Amino acid sequence: MPLIALNKPFGTICQFSAHETRPSLGDWVKTPGVYPAGRLDADSEGLLLLTDDGALQARIAEPRHKLVKRYWAQVEGAPGDDALAHLAKGVDLGDYVTRPCRTAFVADARIEALWPRNPPIRYRAAIPTTWIELAITEGKNRQVRRMTAAVGFPTLRLVRVAIGALDVFTLGLAPGETVEVPARSPWQRTG
Repeated sequence: MPLIALNKPFGTICQFSAHETRPSLGDWVKTPGVYPAGRLDADSEGLLLLTDDGALQARIAEPRHKLVKRYWAQVEGAPGDDALAHLAKGVDLGDYVTRPCRTAFVADARIEALWPRNPPIRYRAAIPTTWIELAITEGKNRQVRRMTAAVGFPTLRLVRVAIGALDVFTLGLAPGETVEVPARSPWQRTG
């Protein structure tokens, strides 16, 4: 029962079947019979876990298990502590209210560890960008992007940097690289 960690590159879709215009998981993951435990949309990048064990997929992906996923979001503008507090307490997105989460600003020194995105995000000299971290236990469709937009700071780049205690930097994964990790281990931290 393999558990594969992939640093999903920007633009890759979370399916194994070939796509007409975008790379798919099959372009990066060569282990047969595994499926993603959760998803990242094509415009998001970073840590994705794949397994052939349905129960393990559920423990990773389903919100009831409260496995923390950490995201770094580069947002347009300069949010203050009040915007982060609003994100942390939960955001009404119209169709649901997000669960409380942990938020923080990401230090410039930490951002230096991040790989460049290809293509790079748009640059606008008159509008600053800020990196923030959100640690959530849900993971609904485009949740982080919708959360930051709801508090007035649209996401320009989104990177999932960790699932539980598994961290893409500690694993040493460049975009498109994979590594097998222990399926049962202390990395499965919750809430």
